[in-house]
Amino acid sequence: MKLASLTPTRLTLALAAAGVIGGAGVSALDLGRAHAADAPAATAPAAPPLTGVPDFSRITERYGPAVVGISVVGSARPAAMGPGGMDPFQEFFGFGRGAPGPQQPTRGQGSGFIVSPDGIILTNAHVVQGAREVTVKLTDRRELRAKVLGADPKTDIAVLKVEASNLPVVKLGDSGALKTGEWVLAIGSPFGFENTVTVGVVSAIGRSLRGDSAVPFIQTDVAVNPGNSGGPLFNARGEVVGINSQIYSRTGGYQGVSFAIPMSLASKVQDQIVRTGKVEHARLGVTVQPVNQALADSFKLPRPEGALVAQVEPGSPAAQAGLKSGDIIRQVDGKPILSSGDLPAVISLSTPGQKVQLEVWRQGKAEQVAATLGSADTQGEQQAAAPAEAGQGKLGLALRPLQPGEAGSAQSGLLVQGASGPAAAAGIQPGDVVLSINGRPVKDVAQAREAVAQADRSVALLVQRGDQRIFVPVRMG
Repeated sequence: MKLASLTPTRLTLALAAAGVIGGAGVSALDLGRAHAADAPAATAPAAPPLTGVPDFSRITERYGPAVVGISVVGSARPAAMGPGGMDPFQEFFGFGRGAPGPQQPTRGQGSGFIVSPDGIILTNAHVVQGAREVTVKLTDRRELRAKVLGADPKTDIAVLKVEASNLPVVKLGDSGALKTGEWVLAIGSPFGFENTVTVGVVSAIGRSLRGDSAVPFIQTDVAVNPGNSGGPLFNARGEVVGINSQIYSRTGGYQGVSFAIPMSLASKVQDQIVRTGKVEHARLGVTVQPVNQALADSFKLPRPEGALVAQVEPGSPAAQAGLKSGDIIRQVDGKPILSSGDLPAVISLSTPGQKVQLEVWRQGKAEQVAATLGSADTQGEQQAAAPAEAGQGKLGLALRPLQPGEAGSAQSGLLVQGASGPAAAAGIQPGDVVLSINGRPVKDVAQAREAVAQADRSVALLVQRGDQRIFVPVRMG
């Protein structure tokens, strides 16, 4: 099944080739993410940097027995067919759904790894989603029935338990110490081929993916495929630093880009699931978007960094803290927010009720804002898609004040009657509502002209389309 656009996809659970769900535009993002009480990770003392090529065979020999295959039997109600008569999830999960009807048995496969001798196993939440029976297969050919202690779909982490003792275990490492270019090794069961070893390097760290931005993924070029889901990613010292979770692909198979959940996050989720059987989630209550150079110029920001607040949910912790549309969040409790994806990653390590100190850029200067995080709900936050770069020339907008009943939830602003030149190139369309320019609300055309006249090289238009809001930078000639 072909991709309509390049989209991050979860690794499949079965032997069939993975399909991909395409998507574009504004995507939902829940800034509330898993948090557990800080617990000491099983990390080794700092070691001197390695030189040369690691001995992958020794790592495999030592820790391969702690990597398990996971077989899942579940049930699902078949979904309606997609275009052309094919269920769009059929290849993705390999579950062979038919026409809508009663629940049918489903089967899937994945990987996992043992973290305690008494049978605690980590894997991906999507590996055991909807499972009625979970079976763990060890390298000594034993097969053990596993209990799902808990699963957290928002971070894609699940914890299993098998009744056994003296099991081989992996050694956990510090994912925060990883550096781009380091050697890494994956062990798993791609396409059902048990204990398969692949190697590569860390391509990037702290990578944000649309729809999963609460996880600061480790990007690698290690070959992972359907069946690798939930398997460990080792560093050159044989320490697990991540859980292989996703690929980026046009075909559904490996194309050189794969992603792993950092062990620092996974350990916190594991700790809370083991203690309580569930994971708490915190939320701030904002829609954020990336800051590109044009937006940085518009807000007189020294560098294109931070998370630009496009919308504040009424009554949310962000609203109670006084956050405003147009604020750019640059730090949370002293931790820098370099990109919009960093914000949910930091919030994910917080807990409901926790107080955080935010540094925001507002009206050309830095300010401090204190916020008390709330408990996440099903709506959560949103992350707006990055707008396209605007072209050169005049603004190219025909505007008029809103009439009563126009533009849905917009209370005030200017209706776009026509867009051309840079505004059209930036994606502004007739019917959009311009709410503010460079953070200044506009209620009439005179205010808009004044705001544009005071701008330098670009202006940031806060635009509402339907119920979504996003800042759009428009460069002026």
